Amino acid sequence: MSDFSARIKKLRKERGLTQEELGKVIGVSKYAVLLYEKGKNHPEAKGLAALADYFQVSIDYLMGRTDNPEVNRAPWPPAKE
Repeated sequence: MSDFSARIKKLRKERGLTQEELGKVIGVSKYAVLLYEKGKNHPEAKGLAALADYFQVSIDYLMGRTDNPEVNRAPWPPAKE
């Protein structure tokens, strides 16, 4: 299992979400979330950003580039444009 798939599953379970609920949050099907968690697929950039924002971690953390979820994390709440 890749860092990404393990971290998505861990974060989802910590929040007490089903795959279907997480899919609704980021705009994908529960099957897409299942594939992410099995390491069979990865979200596109927009989905990856949505996951990082929702879980308030960095994309670098999600992708396994760092073990610190705060490194390179976007500010929360995001600045209004």
